Amino acid sequence: MIAFPLVGAFILLVFGRFTNRWGHLLGVAMSLASFVVAVLAFFQLIGFGEEERRRAVELYDFIPGLVKMGLLIDPLSISFALLITGVGSLIHIYSIGYMAHDEHRRRFFSYLNLFVAAMLLLVLADNYVGLFIGWEGVGLASYLLIGFWQFKPSAAVAAKKAFIVNRVGDFGLLVGMFVIWTTFGTLAFKDLAAKTTGVENGTTLAIGLLLLLGACGKSAQLPLQSWLLDAMEGPTPVSALIHAATMVTAGVYLVVRSGAFFFHPGSGAALAVSIVGAATLLAGAIIGCAKDDIKKGLAGSTMSQIGYMMLGAGLGPAGYAFAIGHLITHGFFKADMFLGAGSVMHGMNDEVNMRKYGALRKVMPVTFITFFIGYLAIIGFPLLSGYFTKDGIIETAVEHNQVLGWLAVLGAGITGFYMSRMVFMTFFGEKRWAEDAHPHESPAVMTWPLIILSIGSIFLGGYLILSNRLMDFLAPAVGAPEERPVFHFASTPGLATLALVAVGAAFAWMKYGRAEVPVVQPRGSFLTTFARRDLYGDALNESLFMRPGQWLTRIAVFFDNRGIDGLVNGLAAGIGGSSGRLRRLQTGFARTYALSIFIGAALLTGALLLVGNI
Repeated sequence: MIAFPLVGAFILLVFGRFTNRWGHLLGVAMSLASFVVAVLAFFQLIGFGEEERRRAVELYDFIPGLVKMGLLIDPLSISFALLITGVGSLIHIYSIGYMAHDEHRRRFFSYLNLFVAAMLLLVLADNYVGLFIGWEGVGLASYLLIGFWQFKPSAAVAAKKAFIVNRVGDFGLLVGMFVIWTTFGTLAFKDLAAKTTGVENGTTLAIGLLLLLGACGKSAQLPLQSWLLDAMEGPTPVSALIHAATMVTAGVYLVVRSGAFFFHPGSGAALAVSIVGAATLLAGAIIGCAKDDIKKGLAGSTMSQIGYMMLGAGLGPAGYAFAIGHLITHGFFKADMFLGAGSVMHGMNDEVNMRKYGALRKVMPVTFITFFIGYLAIIGFPLLSGYFTKDGIIETAVEHNQVLGWLAVLGAGITGFYMSRMVFMTFFGEKRWAEDAHPHESPAVMTWPLIILSIGSIFLGGYLILSNRLMDFLAPAVGAPEERPVFHFASTPGLATLALVAVGAAFAWMKYGRAEVPVVQPRGSFLTTFARRDLYGDALNESLFMRPGQWLTRIAVFFDNRGIDGLVNGLAAGIGGSSGRLRRLQTGFARTYALSIFIGAALLTGALLLVGNI
């Protein structure tokens, strides 16, 4: 599974321009081959009894006597592997058409293959060291893909920003691993669950919070969310693969895989996960309400939906199935919408401003229908995928924590507004196109992945959640609640969610569907400006970290120049000046040296006589 895309990346990078003509086909073939292996592994896994569905594959001693490198195939890891390779392969195929005219297409596919290999290592590793190597691998691939169009200053800056912000989270994960090793003497997942019993709550709380910091960085959760919207500078398939379906969900995987620390009795780390998730789902939804850039609007939505997943993951085994289910279905309908946005851009000369769209449903019917299905799924339209997974998270959250649960209901209402706003501004209303725009439907190599993803957006959620199929499948890996939940089609939180979504959609229709949409962005209120500027997240980072860092740097430079360098340079100058003056005493005349000796001897003799008389 890992070797196919890794070999593909190696060939495309090492052999360079010699693979330009067929490199994209090799990249697709390697991803599809990995998907085939994942499917075979899945069917082999379900052939075992439930108690045997944790299969270890030992590879070698990574650090002899300390860490063994191995892989772990269990229901949780294979679920992620199927998503990564399945949706990833569709995005590879879509990229053939989207990147057809890019002269560096071969290099783009090498980075996609590298990302898939690293992401598979992340979810298949049987210990935190292997996970961390994959974790850093996807960080590297993300940096390369976000900044792929490096000739654009905005893309280069966005890549650096994503890399640096993620290093903050990675620091938390790394220190957490140090604490785990110091406390338990192992980093293997299979050994840690049994060893956490009897450990002090403070230790497990510290480990949980450190791992949560790592998850916040990779999954763009508060307070490390600022990189995600800027990352939309990369090619649209990158946004679909990395920032919708796979990499940004790695934080959710980390939390679920590390459940022994988060749900240690009395540690409180799980509550922190739920609070972060609830805060982020609201923040992302608010940001999405004010974005005119279609990709950044979807990025705010991604941030919000991962907040739902984190909220569910913080609820323990009762919420795991809904969180992972929403992660899988979100991978389908959000990839569908990101690729749909790319299809719109493909037909609109790469225009991303929705104020310059309008009425595109008539000229791009396949893109419109598939995007609309993804839209219905994400707002939780009854019987579509998001309805079962997101409403399951909300209902479970209300049962466990009323405050967080009803905040999630509010977030769903806001989702109904901003997603409806996006659909109405893009596909409905009057034409607002630029004169040189000639929108048209994308080629089949781009539309067929949209169709397949939209089918998953319709049926997958119900299949996974009803009859607790996913919960029963995941139980050997993550455990199961004492009482299996039953999805309620008419629960109070569910009905309230549908009502708020309908209100949000109706308000969006009145403001952006029925009314004329101005091409020039209105100034807006304070709240609109607040959302447009990403809740002043960048300003906060500048005030708390960047500017104090600048002053510390200036003070350090001043101290270095005037203190350390001043002392060294002053000492050197003093020695140099003294030696320059002493050098004048060396004249080269014997009579001068004889006179000096005579004077010195006279002074010494006089001093001895004086001392003798005293």
